[in-house]
Amino acid sequence: MKNTYFDLIDQSYYFPQKGFDLRDGYLTFYGVSLKYLVEKYGTPFKLMYLPRIGEQIKKAKNLFNRSIKKNRYQGKYYYAYCTKCCHFSYVVKTAAREGVQLETSSSFDIDLIYKLYEEGDIDKKIILIHNGYKTEEYLQKITQLNHDGFYNSILILDSKSELNRVRNYAKRLGKPLKIGIRMAINEEPQSAYYTSRLGIRANEILDFYTNEIKEDPNICLKMLHFFIDSGIRDNMYYWGEFQKAIKLFIDLKLICPEMKALNLGGGFPIRNNLGFEYDYEYIINELVGNISIACKEAEVEEPDIFTEFGKYTVGESGAIIFSVLEQKAQNDTETWYMVDNSLMNTIPDAWSINEKFILLPVNKWHNEYTRVHIGGISCDHSDYYNSEDLNQQIFLPQFNDGDKEPLYVGFFHTGAYQDSISGYGGIKHCLIPSPRLIVIDRDEKGNFQDSVYRKEQTVDEMLEILGY
Repeated sequence: MKNTYFDLIDQSYYFPQKGFDLRDGYLTFYGVSLKYLVEKYGTPFKLMYLPRIGEQIKKAKNLFNRSIKKNRYQGKYYYAYCTKCCHFSYVVKTAAREGVQLETSSSFDIDLIYKLYEEGDIDKKIILIHNGYKTEEYLQKITQLNHDGFYNSILILDSKSELNRVRNYAKRLGKPLKIGIRMAINEEPQSAYYTSRLGIRANEILDFYTNEIKEDPNICLKMLHFFIDSGIRDNMYYWGEFQKAIKLFIDLKLICPEMKALNLGGGFPIRNNLGFEYDYEYIINELVGNISIACKEAEVEEPDIFTEFGKYTVGESGAIIFSVLEQKAQNDTETWYMVDNSLMNTIPDAWSINEKFILLPVNKWHNEYTRVHIGGISCDHSDYYNSEDLNQQIFLPQFNDGDKEPLYVGFFHTGAYQDSISGYGGIKHCLIPSPRLIVIDRDEKGNFQDSVYRKEQTVDEMLEILGY
């Protein structure tokens, strides 16, 4: 019996599944023919499939609104997109068309907001949540937003010391500046430190509000911000911190009736393996239901719920396609597939924080499979990928170096953070160029439209940056 790669996948997972199918022996990504793209553009290339962004936003909105109705919840739900996850205009504008709110992280983010407004992608009613350390330039621009009529701008205090600087700007505004307070959480047990450096200690927030904020006519507290870096997960750690946040919100609400919002920062996970399971509907119902019960028992108004989804919004829309240049048997048990770019440059999360992505071949699904390691073409020891999130080991189709068609492989759900971390358009490790970037959307009739957003980086572009 022939143990083909298709047999392996078919026996191990439900396949085909959302986003992945075979057409004439070649992998498709959300119905897009990767064979067509490889033949048209060559490899390597990055791919962004924009319709997936809208699908993710609609799914979360629908599930939250259904849960609100089910629990007879009195507050509203607001979906905010974290711009830091992927700043590209085609991503942010796609999200904006779905009616999202926006979260900013730095001074230059505010310039991005103005660009979106000038180009008609957002209006001044949009809710803007300003996280991150507040430099003087950042504070100036947030104040200018308020002055220019973005009346739903909310500045999140990250530390108590920020308040004095914020107060100086609020006095000049002529109207109360809306703020939120970020609650510092206890980190997971395996963390290198106990309490997050971000936010204000929970046991200090009530006194801080009473003594420093309550009587200040220039400042109005509107939001409690609660953020878990590892995201919203169904485990004891998350629910324990979540319950602390609800209790703090209620205690704060009792002395600050104008506070209307609870921000559940920290996103939903995305699929990083074909066996991924996560009950979004159950988790959302638990979130809404627990807030509702706690508020009704305390006889306080139920808050508007905000979520800040970055990776969940854009992660599953991205992919990177490579050709395997060569296979190397370095000993009797290890085979390396060498691909035509650097993995450290193109998927830096895999190198820096051991993030896992879905790895699948584009072709040769009916060849026998073998265990392999994936190597990039840089001279760095760390430029490799050799374990999947679910099965640890990597299996890919076997091939002969002399085959007419090379083996093509893809890393999928890479749409979040990779370009920002690798410094898109800048200098890359070993001066290996950034691959071309292809954007795919659908027209009004549902037909695919592919275009090159940027060609592969040239040697002249790199040398110019370096001053040659």
